[in-house]
Amino acid sequence: FYFVSHIPITILFDSQVIFPSWIYPKMLVDVKNNYCESFKDVLMADPPPWFKSFCLCEILVQFPFFFVATYALWKGVQNCQWIRVPFIVYSTHVTTTTIAICFHILMESFNHPKYPGPDTLKERLSLLAVYAPYLIVPFLMLLDSLFSGVYTKKVKRS
Repeated sequence: FYFVSHIPITILFDSQVIFPSWIYPKMLVDVKNNYCESFKDVLMADPPPWFKSFCLCEILVQFPFFFVATYALWKGVQNCQWIRVPFIVYSTHVTTTTIAICFHILMESFNHPKYPGPDTLKERLSLLAVYAPYLIVPFLMLLDSLFSGVYTKKVKRS
């Protein structure tokens, strides 16, 4: 479910950080803007270059991988043991970038004149909750890929 759900999120919302707004239906731009205002997500509202680079990697590297990962999970990793190294690469990359995002949310002063960022701890934790699944799931995937016995068992082919 994680990879399947990430496909529309990447295409419809996260890609708005990279591409001009005129290529998106007004409704999608409004949804993104409403989210940015509601959660005070300055990273999405006025993305700094480092955040844009993360979104570009999401579009160019992660997005194609979502389909590969979905296929491997559908077939079962015990039948697609080749997915182990790609899972390790993906989960390490996403865990690392999301740690940077979470740290920024917790530590930044957000003195932005046009887009107010989260001020209170509650606002910061609410925004952090949006990004947390993209830290927790890849980190658990990394641990599973590194230590699961399913990758060390031989698969009998019939």
